[in-house]
Amino acid sequence: MSESTIMIDGMSCMHCVMRVKKAIEALSGINNLNIEVGRADVSFDDTKTSQKDIEAAITKAGYRIKG
Repeated sequence: MSESTIMIDGMSCMHCVMRVKKAIEALSGINNLNIEVGRADVSFDDTKTSQKDIEAAITKAGYRIKG
């Protein structure tokens, strides 16, 4: 089990939050997820997915990962 806080650029509203949430929830192994504008706190099974996979899903949804 791994936990990560990912800072996200380009989010400005609840629509953005829902879009990021949907993108992350589509991945296998997501256990707990809290999304706010500009931030995602994720708990995941690192045998099923990785932080890189989560960041790629966020990017594919149209947002940028900060630093």
